Amino acid sequence: MEVVTGVFESRTDAEGAVTKLRSLGIPQDRIGLIAPGSQPEAVERGVAVTDTEEPGMGRAMGAAVGGAMGAAGGATLGLAAATLAIPGVGPVIAFGIVGAALLGVVGAAAGAAVGDTVEEQLGEGIPHEDVFLYEDALRHGRSILIAHVDDDRADQAREIVEDSGASDIETLREQWWAELRDDERNYYHTGDRDFDRDEATYRRGFQAALHPQRRGRVYTDVADSLRSEYGTELDTSFREGYERGLAYHDRFRERRNG
Repeated sequence: MEVVTGVFESRTDAEGAVTKLRSLGIPQDRIGLIAPGSQPEAVERGVAVTDTEEPGMGRAMGAAVGGAMGAAGGATLGLAAATLAIPGVGPVIAFGIVGAALLGVVGAAAGAAVGDTVEEQLGEGIPHEDVFLYEDALRHGRSILIAHVDDDRADQAREIVEDSGASDIETLREQWWAELRDDERNYYHTGDRDFDRDEATYRRGFQAALHPQRRGRVYTDVADSLRSEYGTELDTSFREGYERGLAYHDRFRERRNG
């Protein structure tokens, strides 16, 4: 089984892709859609992901959200829905078991069946290092589709998602950095420091700080794990990028909580 994802500028396009995937024969309990939105009963919850580096869905155990499953309008897609608030992002609606599982929600209406489906059929969660890109997409009003597809239908599913107007993760990664690059260049380009020379390492440090397991943790607390993951890259530019990544994440949390 493979994971097919896509990020859409409009929820309408994303819903159209869901309908086409359903017509391909992909079961609804293997398709999820996450979109900006709100409901009065929204609760704040973190994003559930996996420790592995390969795509998948991960066991998504979290507190129940009462009757929120099914209350957010998912009937239009034949999918149950839950609404919640992601710190630093805002309120979102998660359609379907996959969407709810990705956000760490187990609805009271779904019960243990959600856990069984996620664990036994869907595998593990999205890569930790990509979480910030999905969060950024939601902040920009985009919708995220996630589908778990049998290997023999994966190419068809990807073609459907692409033809429906989705952006892939690498495009999102470059768009995200392009929005930040000028500010980071102005910050870094002082004295004898050369941003063009150091950008790749600086950017790796910046992104390393956005890993869910490192958010809010100062560099000295995670230096050993960073050395293990990045090897000899931990020079001054990497560390400075890491500090800027922490500040970036903090700004969004403060903006949301303020």
